[in-house]
Amino acid sequence: MRTIVATLLVLAVAGSVTAGTFTLKGSDTMVRLGQRWAEEYMKIHQDVTIQVSGGGSGTGIAALLNGGTDICQASRDMKAQEYATAEGKKIALYRVAVALDGIAVFVNEACPVKELSLEQLRGIYTGSITNWKEVGGPAHVIVLYGRENNSGTYAYFKEHVLKNEDYAEATQTLPGTASVVSAVANDKFGIGYGGIAWDKGVRSLPIKNDDKSDAIEPTMDNIVKGSYPIARELYWFVNGTPTGDVKAFLNWALSEEGQKIAELVDYVPLPKDKVAAGMVK
Repeated sequence: MRTIVATLLVLAVAGSVTAGTFTLKGSDTMVRLGQRWAEEYMKIHQDVTIQVSGGGSGTGIAALLNGGTDICQASRDMKAQEYATAEGKKIALYRVAVALDGIAVFVNEACPVKELSLEQLRGIYTGSITNWKEVGGPAHVIVLYGRENNSGTYAYFKEHVLKNEDYAEATQTLPGTASVVSAVANDKFGIGYGGIAWDKGVRSLPIKNDDKSDAIEPTMDNIVKGSYPIARELYWFVNGTPTGDVKAFLNWALSEEGQKIAELVDYVPLPKDKVAAGMVK
């Protein structure tokens, strides 16, 4: 797992947020988490209105850079070009990890395959492995489901699993992890991927780093320990050091109460030292 960080990038003067009302936009992986945090926070801060929407990490980043959201939720870091765009627009960026996530590999509950290696997974999604029998399953074509290219999950999976090779042309791209899970749940020859918080009605495969390694299940404990091979940080980006209601909401999300809510909806809480590093003073 990559080192978890909370990074302050001061590029210019912070933007402003309308008091009492602000927006979160971006990662579909994080929509459930953002919505639950917003719901619970508004229960105890009834003068605050928080609007949460998805669309993908790329959509959220673009919205932040264009002044269309107060908080961008992203399941990946910004790309060099996105940082350059921010600098060119004199946008100050505050990046903080708010939770951890593992990318699970979903198969239909009827699928007999019990585990895959990263190399097998790479072969499946780049098209060099096309039949389940090549990985211990039935003699049938593997039906590939994946995310759209504005998704942080798509980008992370491509970089860390496919080693930046292209996805196979047969991959059916879907607009959110919920759609991927639904497709796999209804296709006994299907395979998909997405955040571990979404693995309902499907089975998540244990993943091996290589042929000599043990297969590791995508559990919270394994993600925190760093043993599950497809894990990542989940970020919030804000224009400038958060102040006012946004600062209060961020610090609450990182608090013991906020991180417990993340765990209750199947995301992985940050280690305590990383929580402390992310708090806005």
